[in-house]
Amino acid sequence: MSADVAPNATPVSTPSSTPPARRAHLLGTLLTALGILMALAGVGTWAGIAQGLAQEEITVSEDAAAFAGQPVVTPWAAWAQTEVIRADLAEMTGGLTYAEMDREDPQRPAVATGTFLRASLITSVIAFGVALALVGIGTGFVLGGLGLRNAAT
Repeated sequence: MSADVAPNATPVSTPSSTPPARRAHLLGTLLTALGILMALAGVGTWAGIAQGLAQEEITVSEDAAAFAGQPVVTPWAAWAQTEVIRADLAEMTGGLTYAEMDREDPQRPAVATGTFLRASLITSVIAFGVALALVGIGTGFVLGGLGLRNAAT
């Protein structure tokens, strides 16, 4: 009795197929590179915001609860100055906001300027937060990428 049985054949891999470990290693490398880029962008953004604020030569008012007299180049100093502005505006207007003030009030332009300055400083605080988030996410990508590369070997 004879059987027509094919010998055990190993699958033929084509040159274009990439083994899973190699793909994981490549993905880990890409994640690591992207993470480094994001972290550097975050650090650069933080530095750029600080430099822009430094050029304005703003110092935290002496009546601030914290950071009095210090230059506004950090998010906490910027926030401290926004709180001083908020308190000063509330004192000027008796607690009214710009929108609640009478249009003919002679203090309205000064309150508008104070509100604008406060909003600008709050925007810088938010920008510092975005920069810090970029550094954090970038660091996570680097760690994940390095872990993936390590697992692929």
